[in-house]
Amino acid sequence: MISKREISQIIADQQSLGFKPGDLPRLETNFPDKEIVVISGIRRCGKSTLLHEIRETNAEKSYYFNFDDERLVNFQVDDFQLLYEVFIELFGKQNTFYFDEIQNIAGWERFVRRLYDYNNKIYITGSNASMLSRELGTHLTGRYYRQELFPFSFSEYLKFNENTLPGKTFFGTEEKIFLHSRFLDYFASGGFPAYLKSGNKQYLTSLYESIIYRDVMVRNGLTLEKEILELVHFIASNTSRLISYNSLTKVIGVKNATTVKNYLSFLENTYLVFLVSKYDFSVKKQIHNPKKIYFIDLGLLRELGFHHSEDNGRLLENLVFIELKRRGKEIYYHSQKHECDFLVKEKNRIVQAIQVSWSIYNPETKKRELDGLLEALNTHKLNEGLILTDDEEDELTIKGCRIKIVPAWKWLLNLG
Repeated sequence: MISKREISQIIADQQSLGFKPGDLPRLETNFPDKEIVVISGIRRCGKSTLLHEIRETNAEKSYYFNFDDERLVNFQVDDFQLLYEVFIELFGKQNTFYFDEIQNIAGWERFVRRLYDYNNKIYITGSNASMLSRELGTHLTGRYYRQELFPFSFSEYLKFNENTLPGKTFFGTEEKIFLHSRFLDYFASGGFPAYLKSGNKQYLTSLYESIIYRDVMVRNGLTLEKEILELVHFIASNTSRLISYNSLTKVIGVKNATTVKNYLSFLENTYLVFLVSKYDFSVKKQIHNPKKIYFIDLGLLRELGFHHSEDNGRLLENLVFIELKRRGKEIYYHSQKHECDFLVKEKNRIVQAIQVSWSIYNPETKKRELDGLLEALNTHKLNEGLILTDDEEDELTIKGCRIKIVPAWKWLLNLG
């Protein structure tokens, strides 16, 4: 339990912090009027800033409370009513609520459901995918709109640095060189807003530690820190590669694959890593096949892994994956005789096949990428495929299939 006096003090302290607008406004979505708005994503990707931007834009009087506060360690579900009473005492009756990291409190969904049933408008943020999904699905089905937030996209990165975006498809030589140069900067730094602003790599270390210790270890009651750290470092050094639960047991020295599976699930729930399944018409086979693993951000990834220039292809593949996730795509990989990096599924069918390679200048590399892409196109009855590269551009027709080779920076800007 927590006292009314303590809640009042926390509210006062949080109000006194004020709100400094983000360096890049991200409020571009027209949110629904009635549904509960849920903004989810990894720590420090801009959820709280977006929440405040929504509050500033809406302009009406409202309540705000951030549950990511160590003074709330004893806050229990019964204290939500006390919080509501303090709100009314301090600010009068309002009908709009903004809650940061509310999933930290067990049973939060019942309180939110009660507010919703009394025709209040609610906006919440959260950084645990599983907890949000489970609780939203159980008590708030059909009553919420969810938006996942990621670190800056390349277009947001350009806006952040240049305050502008290219508005055309064709570029002169100087413009191409400029955009490619900016892309390489983005490729190196990633997209966490505060890191881009400060350039302090200690920020990324601090972020990583918060995710591991607060969102993975403490939240899931784990005590074997060494196993989690070894697993994350192995993943960071092997991004875009195939993994199996059994092989990872040997890497981190645990006795069974179930432990590894649980650890990966905990990491996925924080949005730090993502697992991609091999596409198979048999769901059972899809579940048991090896997974490909990707990381949330290249800047953070570089701080944890051991990457050299020869890893650029895998890092570019990771970058493309995150952009596909940002665009809300359902993603698989293809593997038969050959391999294709990404299959995009819509409405129960594969609609796109994508290969990613830093360069296909080498004939052997080009043949490998084309063989995998053409096999995927043939398997799923598609007549157009895409190869994303660092800066190569071409268009081929092979066996009746149109193959577009596009610089990744163009594709990231929806220009290719």
